[in-house]
Amino acid sequence: MWVQPREYKYVGDALAAARDRAGLTQAQLARLLRKPQSFVSSYERGQRRIDVLELLRIVEALRDDPRKVFIDIIELRAGAKPGKVKRRGST
Repeated sequence: MWVQPREYKYVGDALAAARDRAGLTQAQLARLLRKPQSFVSSYERGQRRIDVLELLRIVEALRDDPRKVFIDIIELRAGAKPGKVKRRGST
């Protein structure tokens, strides 16, 4: 079985959690990336696929550890319990 579309949401959720940890809005991150805010919104919702190099650039802009983000993705795919990957505003 290949990658299912819903799995891209795990990547987006992990990157949104990293953005929240950095205390940035989507618009602020978009400015750092020199991309429109819709770029950030699209991948956070799982509507846009990003490759590994893009993921690294995003994580670098957030000044986060890419290993932490990859671990978050792995845990989300494995069905991490709510709260395991913290995201501001989530319950």
